[in-house]
Amino acid sequence: MAGNTDLEERIAHLERAVDDLSEVVARQDAEIARLTRRVEMLMQREAEREVDAGGTVPLADQRPPHW
Repeated sequence: MAGNTDLEERIAHLERAVDDLSEVVARQDAEIARLTRRVEMLMQREAEREVDAGGTVPLADQRPPHW
């Protein structure tokens, strides 16, 4: 029966590791979403600033020369 106890213990450790990793992934997902929103906001602000400065097309909306 010692083998079963060992397996149960290993499974318990693996379950804990999976739970811990799941929490990390959830936190990272929320952080990525928050950072994405901030980047979008900053890009919008910069585009508005370029227009206010007299630019015709904001740099963020211009196609690169190779297109």
